[in-house]
Amino acid sequence: MTTTPVSSRVHGPILFLAAVFLVVVMPALNCYGLIADFTLNLWGKYLCYGIMAVAIDLLWGYTGLLCLGQALFFSLGGYMMGMHLMLMIGKLGQYKSDLPDFMVFLGHSQLPGFWQPFYSFPFTLAMVFLVPGLLALVFGFLAFRSRIKGVYFSILTQALTYGAALLFFRNDLLVGGNNGFTDFRTLLGSDLRIATTQRWLYIATALLLVAVVAGCKWLTKSRFGLIQRAIRDSENRVLFSGYATANFKLFIFVASAMIAAAAGALYVPQVGIINPSEMTPEKSLEAVVWVALGGRGSLYGPVLGAVSVNALKSWASRAYPDMWLLILGGSFVLVVMFMPKGIIGIPAQIAGLAARLRRRRAEVAPDPAPATQMTDS
Repeated sequence: MTTTPVSSRVHGPILFLAAVFLVVVMPALNCYGLIADFTLNLWGKYLCYGIMAVAIDLLWGYTGLLCLGQALFFSLGGYMMGMHLMLMIGKLGQYKSDLPDFMVFLGHSQLPGFWQPFYSFPFTLAMVFLVPGLLALVFGFLAFRSRIKGVYFSILTQALTYGAALLFFRNDLLVGGNNGFTDFRTLLGSDLRIATTQRWLYIATALLLVAVVAGCKWLTKSRFGLIQRAIRDSENRVLFSGYATANFKLFIFVASAMIAAAAGALYVPQVGIINPSEMTPEKSLEAVVWVALGGRGSLYGPVLGAVSVNALKSWASRAYPDMWLLILGGSFVLVVMFMPKGIIGIPAQIAGLAARLRRRRAEVAPDPAPATQMTDS
């Protein structure tokens, strides 16, 4: 007879209520004017970061692969969506041309061939997944077949991200250079500058977050997830058992890249800009801090970490703009030293501490048996 763990019985209703609050309650409150449009849009940005954090946790927390290139896949998804949004501006741009403004500024007279298909939204949506997915497939195949792992894998992914950022900063790549894409106007015929469109984009982001967390939870609880965690704990034992660990790691690497790309595609129309600074190694390192602070290996913790850190960043940027990096670094050191399971593990850590205190009190409590014996004699 199997029983459901107490933690699962407690977490289930809480997570369901959190999902309902994000998907239904917040948009409803915004619709009735109880939550400002700016606040809802800001939370849409936070949830996009939360989706990217889940993708990192799927790699790092469950497979043991510390990837420092997730910001690249996030940004590639954003750039694919940004190309479609730039074409939708049309003659509403500053130069009143069918070409994007940066192309007119650089002296181009016609649209490059690789831009043409991005007039189609279905094609754009396919490229959001295919371009990051193919890059992850090629890079992961070469890395995992070469038995590259540990810190060497982290360095390689960081180098890939840095190289891509340098490439996208170049104007001759025709993707906006260092300014990137901005001044978006419409998406699927809807004006991006009105509250209703931004509200639907927020709802789509919240639904994607719920779907990603639920899908990753199902995956990690399956037989595949058991092998995944076994690779994290001892890859050599899994190899000796006859499993091709490279194939498992490649699948997870590609899946996490596509999840991050989907988050980037939703991030761009809500924030209104995408440029190469979003794919620099610093962004990937910051995302790793979100996962560590929230609690890696839990799927829920990274979302909590991403939202908490970015909300704290929004506040610190206004109140103490020069202190943000110190606050972030201090928080990371605090969690590493005193909260190894992150924010999500605080309740269990407090419960464990209380149990140890009760055991110590029971050990030092006086035994009343000898006194009773003396009285009877």
